[in-house]
Amino acid sequence: MIDLLDLQKHFILTHLHEGDIAVDFTMGNGHDTEFLSKTVGPYGHVFAFDIQEQALASTSERLMRSDCPDNCTLILDSHHNVKKYVDVPIKAGMFNLGYLPGSDKSITTMRSTTLPAIEAAISLMAPDAIILIAVYPGHAEGEAEGKLVCEYLSSLSRYKVCCTRVNILNSPTSPFFIIVENKP
Repeated sequence: MIDLLDLQKHFILTHLHEGDIAVDFTMGNGHDTEFLSKTVGPYGHVFAFDIQEQALASTSERLMRSDCPDNCTLILDSHHNVKKYVDVPIKAGMFNLGYLPGSDKSITTMRSTTLPAIEAAISLMAPDAIILIAVYPGHAEGEAEGKLVCEYLSSLSRYKVCCTRVNILNSPTSPFFIIVENKP
């Protein structure tokens, strides 16, 4: 069976290399931040966003425990404010929409900030870059958020970006992810 997390990393690694700049738009517990940090190495940089102090604390601890290079900027702010902190082209961006794993699930990503964050991410893409968006439609906001993201990405010119959706056909409430790649 296909492991969606492994597949996401496969696609990221086709674009992201040592020395590159990446953004984790939804830091959570830091798994993606750690992956990006180790991938870009000591000469690259990762910016990671979350609105919950708990996410920054657990991510900071994860980065220290896993011996990551000192190449991350952890930002306590909404991902839609990315351009206040990042003014250089990025080679990769990761979104894991939904709620902080292990939390009470009362705080989730919201359509009102997710769409502007995705728009900003696309505008920051360097040549041959990738944005990966994991969507969790198993709750009401996640389902609505996923529909909005898909509608928006479907409206973009295929001559500028390629947007691909990967999902399990016979499990409509299972998570799916979207790959956004720009045209060289």
